[in-house]
Amino acid sequence: MEGGTGLDYDRKSAVKEFDDSKAGVQGLIENGVTKVPQMFYCQQYNINDSSVNESNSKVSVPIIDLTGIHDDHVLRDGVVRKVQNACEKWGFFQVINHEISTHVLDEMIKGTCRFHQQDVMIRKEYYTRDPSKKVVYVSNYSLYHDPSANWRDSLGFLMAPNPPKPEDFPELCRDIVMEYSEKIMRFASTLLELLSEALGLNRGHLKEIGCDEGFIILCHYYPPCPEPELTIGNSNHTDNDFITILLQDHIGGLQVLHDNKWIDVTPIHGALVVNIGDLLQCSA
Repeated sequence: MEGGTGLDYDRKSAVKEFDDSKAGVQGLIENGVTKVPQMFYCQQYNINDSSVNESNSKVSVPIIDLTGIHDDHVLRDGVVRKVQNACEKWGFFQVINHEISTHVLDEMIKGTCRFHQQDVMIRKEYYTRDPSKKVVYVSNYSLYHDPSANWRDSLGFLMAPNPPKPEDFPELCRDIVMEYSEKIMRFASTLLELLSEALGLNRGHLKEIGCDEGFIILCHYYPPCPEPELTIGNSNHTDNDFITILLQDHIGGLQVLHDNKWIDVTPIHGALVVNIGDLLQCSA
């Protein structure tokens, strides 16, 4: 599917054809596409405009080291102050020494890739827009509503309050997703405590009011693009959740808006990126 242009272009039909294929953006690549279909053209802003890229900026997202926070109250108090400052000034920060091994993080990335790169007929078994499903493979959750589609496929798991049955997980990533989810929930519990303290509240406050009761894992995959100047992997947005914990690969590409400039979030092997979501901003 190369897509039409000009007056003959029927976006509605193009979107439906793409979605009905159940193969995602990866399917376009597997079919040898050499031109980006028009439904992916990003017209919100000029992708090549230097004002959206501050890759050489000396400004960087805060990095917070959690070493010793469970044993030393002085270290913990210092970390709480850093979390408070990062939330107020940035809404983003990177966390190191969070007690999740780099092996688990690396395997999670590999498991995601294994799923998205496996035979299309197996991927199609999980492709759905049914919101009641606990395991969802889809390209662009809001495909039918957005003015342009992102060059991205996603695999999603609804892990809490009730996770999928083990047999419902895709075989190629089943074990690592289950292990990663257990460890990331433990980290999230620590993070909620630090955020509670940063807000001047009792350490357990955010958990006591149910902020840890929902948990979704989204595994985004961005296939190689034949015309990267025409499209984008993820449009500018805010997250409509409480907090997002993001695991980057070594390639990078994530940017945050800070003081009206887009700043690269440089990948750090073994680090996790924390994004303050809309719900936390509203409740704070």
